[in-house]
Amino acid sequence: MKKIIALTLALALCLAFAGCGTTETPDVDTDAQDVVTDLDEAAALPNPFKLGLDASFPPMGFTSETGDIVGFDIDLAQAVCDYYGVELECVPIVWDNKDAELAAGNIDCIWNGLTVTDERLENYCMSAPYLANRQVVVVNNDSGIAALADLAGKKVALQSDSSASEALEANEELNASIAEKVEMEDNLTALMDLQAGNVDAVILDEVVANYVINENNYPLTVLEESLAPEEYAIGFAKDNTALCEAVEAALASLKADGALAEISEKWFGEDKILL
Repeated sequence: MKKIIALTLALALCLAFAGCGTTETPDVDTDAQDVVTDLDEAAALPNPFKLGLDASFPPMGFTSETGDIVGFDIDLAQAVCDYYGVELECVPIVWDNKDAELAAGNIDCIWNGLTVTDERLENYCMSAPYLANRQVVVVNNDSGIAALADLAGKKVALQSDSSASEALEANEELNASIAEKVEMEDNLTALMDLQAGNVDAVILDEVVANYVINENNYPLTVLEESLAPEEYAIGFAKDNTALCEAVEAALASLKADGALAEISEKWFGEDKILL
């Protein structure tokens, strides 16, 4: 990471950002561009900056009732784009195809609650982790399921090619005990199937489970016992270290001036930033 030059300006961030590319962003002092000149990072941050995401992954990134793409990760990315004076373009993708989308250059990064794993560290240029998470199990309130052991013989849903799938496979005893594993395109569909009684449980990210249940007052329970702790980071093409460093530099500055804490407070009610 190149040395970050201290900024002598206050960056006004629009923390009530309501859509990707549809909401007015605050004016950024042109002196901020002095930083990019010295770091040679202006060329590393494309305009527009294309963020790949599963647009049904609240609160990280999802489509609002008005059709705008919003979320915690979207606000972070918008702040980074404001810092460099470039546009943010959110590109919804099928999560299972994320590697192909990145390799084809259709997106510049995967920034959508992307869990750090050994495989991803091998295949991507990963940023420093910025948020902690766990893989948890969600069940209906009246299911009678209270622990992981109670999933034996049950039908369990999860998102395909997700860290939930990896966490389940890593728990060999649990994986062998369930009757059927159902892979779905997104977590919201899996939770709807759970409420409809089509599956007995869903394995997914804790931040997503808590947000969806609380926002919609769903009659669902998150089991206290979890599968695996994890951390979120941003994934870039393996050879694109310049872009990764440019984004990290902006995040470090935004962390220092308190902007990231404000975004976290907006979505989680507390500062959960790890940087």
